[in-house]
Amino acid sequence: MKSKAFSVLTAIVLALFAISASIAAPILCRPFYYAHIEALNMPERTGWSHEQIRKAYDDVLDYLLKDAPFATGDLAWSESGMSHFADCKVLFKLDLWIFALSGIALAALILRLRTKKTALPRLADRGPSFWAAVGMLALFGSFGAFAASDFDRAFTLFHKVFFPGKTNWVFDARTDQIILVMPEEFFRNCGILIGGLLAVFIAAYILAGRKRRAGSADRF
Repeated sequence: MKSKAFSVLTAIVLALFAISASIAAPILCRPFYYAHIEALNMPERTGWSHEQIRKAYDDVLDYLLKDAPFATGDLAWSESGMSHFADCKVLFKLDLWIFALSGIALAALILRLRTKKTALPRLADRGPSFWAAVGMLALFGSFGAFAASDFDRAFTLFHKVFFPGKTNWVFDARTDQIILVMPEEFFRNCGILIGGLLAVFIAAYILAGRKRRAGSADRF
């Protein structure tokens, strides 16, 4: 437990947990989407009822998270649209696996530190959580600023990076009507939620890993 390499590994796990947890929040919290149905006037804008819109979203999430057959309720969909959601399913499940495994790893680490009554080696007099926060700021700070200034370009860049060489993420509302009930405003708010949660994690990590006071027994 005295190796500084273990502290570096802990910082990486802390960062992975914070990132995956923040991304998982809008995926797992369906009420977050439901609140947008009326807030964005979707029934008036599309002609579908609240129940039809909610059913379409639930069908897609059931496909992504529960391996249910692909469906979008009463809304039309195409093979191209379904193939994009198949790509999304891989990324969603990867995030959830990282969230689960990093959470288990952190729980085991905390238990070990408590039972052994020891602390992790500090790096430049800062705890691993501080360096996890620094890494996340370096990774997401510039992209967050870019997204805040030009969400459309950031949205396009995101898809080009995570779906390289593919264009099936560009939906035609005539054949893939689900895009009409997943408007840009919803994805923008997902980004805001993820960014807000990351900011909370970063602040908490910086406080936890700040310079140690004399006699302090902090562990991260």
